[in-house]
Amino acid sequence: MSTRPPVPVPTEYGNPGSFWVEYPSGLLDLTRTNHLNEPGNPPPLNNETQWELQVDGDRILRIDKSKSAIVIIDMQNFFLHPDLRAHPTGLACVDPLMKAVPALRSLGSKILWVNWGLTDPELQTIPPSLVRGFQKNGRGGFGSKLPGDFGRLLMRDELNSALYGPLQGLYEEGKEKGTDVWIHKNRMSGLWGPQTALDLYLQENGITTLFFAGVNADQCVLGTLVDSYFRGYDCIVVRDGIATTSPEGGLENVLYNSANSYGFLAFARNTLQPAAKSQTNTPPSKNSAHIASE
Repeated sequence: MSTRPPVPVPTEYGNPGSFWVEYPSGLLDLTRTNHLNEPGNPPPLNNETQWELQVDGDRILRIDKSKSAIVIIDMQNFFLHPDLRAHPTGLACVDPLMKAVPALRSLGSKILWVNWGLTDPELQTIPPSLVRGFQKNGRGGFGSKLPGDFGRLLMRDELNSALYGPLQGLYEEGKEKGTDVWIHKNRMSGLWGPQTALDLYLQENGITTLFFAGVNADQCVLGTLVDSYFRGYDCIVVRDGIATTSPEGGLENVLYNSANSYGFLAFARNTLQPAAKSQTNTPPSKNSAHIASE
C-alpha cells in the first residue's frame, strides 16, 4: 500500500522539540530521544523503554513505550450488534483486537476506548448537520429509543453504547489493571476541538504515538485520525482493526492515505512478536476511569 521509497541517507524530520529520524535500513525512530548524529548510525534499541514494529512499506518503527496509545473508536453495540445492523467487516475486527490489545498492554501502551456517550445537555448543542446525519426520514436520531433493551441511541451508559460482545470484558479487564481508559466523545472526531476529553488525556500523559482501530473507518475513525495528524501525533492505523459499511473505495481511501500521508499501516498481528520479546516489568498506573466528553 505504501509507495514511499527508502531514504538514500539518514534523514531527520521535524524540529528540535519534536522529530523523527529515518535510516536507509528502513528504521524510523519516533521516540524523539536522539537527534541524527554525525556518522548517521541509529542508536541501539533500549528494550526497557522502547520497542520496534514492522509496518507497511518495509519500515520498522521504533516506539517509546510510555508515549504510545491505541485509540479504539466506536466498537459499540449500536454499530456492531446484529440485532441493530449488519456489519460483518466490523465484526471481523473483534478477533484481531482481542489479540492486539493484550500485546500492546504488555508493551506499555495505554488502551483508549473512545466512544459515543451523550448526555441530555449535550443533545442541545449538537450541530444540525450531525443531528440530520443520524436520523432517517426525519425520525429517530440521538437520544431516541431503540428496540428491546438497547436504550436511547448513543446516550451514556445505555446498552447500545456499551462495547460489543467480548470487547466489553476486555475493557473491564484493562480497567482493573490500570491500562485501559474509557473516553466519551460527542462528535464524529474525538479531537474535534481544543479541550476535548481525548485531547486533554493525550496532553496530560505525554502521548505522542497513536494506533487507530474501530468503525467506521472513513467516518469517526478518519475524523479522529486526521485531527491527530493535524496536531502532530504519530499515526499508525491497524489495517485489520478498521472497517466501514460504506461502498467500495471508502476503506481503500483511508488505507492509502494512512500509508502515504497520515502515517503508517500495520497489522494487529505485528504487535504479537514484540510483545513476546518484551522484558518490561513496569507496573501499570492505577488511574483508569471513564472520562467525560467535555
